[in-house]
Amino acid sequence: MEKDNTELESGYLSVNHKGEELCGDHVQIVKGSDGSTTLVLADGLGSGVVASILSTLTSAMLSRMAEAGLSIEDGVETLVKTLPIARDRGNVAYSTFTVCRIESDYSALIYNFDNPEPVFLRNGQEKRLDYQTLSVEGKTIKKARCYFDVNDSLSMFSDGAVYAGVGETLNFGWTREEISAYLQGLYDPSISAKNTATLLVDHCDLLYNRRPGDDTTCLTVRRRERKTANLMVGPPTNKEDDQKVLSSFFALPGPHIVCGGTTCSLAARYLGSPIEGSLDYLDPEVPPISYIKGVDLATEGIITLNKVLQLSKDYQGQNKAYFDWSFRSDGASQIAKMLFEEATDIVFYVGCAVNPAHQDPQYHIGFKMKMQIIDNLAQELRNMGKHIQVTYF
Repeated sequence: MEKDNTELESGYLSVNHKGEELCGDHVQIVKGSDGSTTLVLADGLGSGVVASILSTLTSAMLSRMAEAGLSIEDGVETLVKTLPIARDRGNVAYSTFTVCRIESDYSALIYNFDNPEPVFLRNGQEKRLDYQTLSVEGKTIKKARCYFDVNDSLSMFSDGAVYAGVGETLNFGWTREEISAYLQGLYDPSISAKNTATLLVDHCDLLYNRRPGDDTTCLTVRRRERKTANLMVGPPTNKEDDQKVLSSFFALPGPHIVCGGTTCSLAARYLGSPIEGSLDYLDPEVPPISYIKGVDLATEGIITLNKVLQLSKDYQGQNKAYFDWSFRSDGASQIAKMLFEEATDIVFYVGCAVNPAHQDPQYHIGFKMKMQIIDNLAQELRNMGKHIQVTYF
C-alpha cells in the first residue's frame, strides 16, 4: 500500500464585536485516537460574556461527545435537544454551530445549524455540497458528506462574516456568494489554513471599518502534502564532528536553513562555496542574510531566531504580523514563511559549542539563552501542529 504523505492542517481567527473583550464565537478542534479530526465552530447568541459562555459550552459538548466515541449524528441530536430557546429573541437558539468530522481516510461529515453554509474548495473552485435537511426537536439541521482530496479546503464562518459592512461600507453586508468568490480568488496551495482564515477575517474587519458589529470567525481545514524543512544553528561541541554533522544535515531532504556566522562558515567550507555577505538591513531589527551556494537560506543566529520566535507567538494569536512577514525578505520573515507555511515537518540540528562572541557582556546573549530560544521555538512549532525533531551535537 502506498504511504500517505498528506495530513490535515487547520487554523482559525476571530475578531470581537466592537467594545467587547470576549468573543461570542468559539472554536474547538479535537483529534481522536482513531485518526479522526472533529472541528466545531459555535456562535453564541448576541455578544460578550453570555455569548462566549454559550458558544464555549456548545463547542465543548460537541467535541467531548465526539472524543468519547459518540457518533457525530448522535452528538448533534443530543446537543440540539438540549439547546435552550430565547423566547424574547424570536425563538432562536442560544447557539448556532457548524461541526465537521474528518475520518482518517479523509471522508467527512458536516452538520450545520443556522450558521452560513461552509465553502468547500477543490482546485480553487467551489464544489457545492449536497445537503440533506434533518428536523430535530423542530430545529432544522443541514447534513452533507464530502471527501478531501489533496489541497481541498473547507472554510466555516460565523454570521459576522456575511453581515460584514452593514451600516459601515455596505448596505446589506457581504453575501455568502461574495465570500465564496473571495476565497476562490485567494486560493493558493502555499497559503496555510491559518492564513486563509486570517485574510478572510481581516477583510471582514476592514468592511466593518475596524469596528465589527458582530463577532466574526473563520475556521479553515485543508488536506496538504507533508514537506520537510531543515534548520542548523551552532557548531558541534566537538570540532572533529563537524564533517559528520554537516554531511548528515545536507543529506536530509527538503530546504536547508543555516543560522549563525560560525555555522555559515562551517557550511561554506564543507560545501566549498564562498559566503557572499549582504549589508541590506531589510528590517532594522533583523541582521542581513548571506548567500552560500547549496544553502537555501543563510542568516545570522540568535537575534534572527528570537524574532522568529516572536512571530510564531503572534501567528498563533491574532496573526497581525503576517501582513509584514508574508512579503518581506529579511532573514526572520523568510524563516517564518518556510517553517509556518511551507513545512509540516521540521528538523533542527543544534550545535552545543559555546560561542566565544556570546560571552562578551555587551551582547547579553548567553549559551543558556540561545538554547532556551531554540527550545521555545520548537515548542511553538509543535503547538502549530508541526512535526518536530531536535538533535543536539
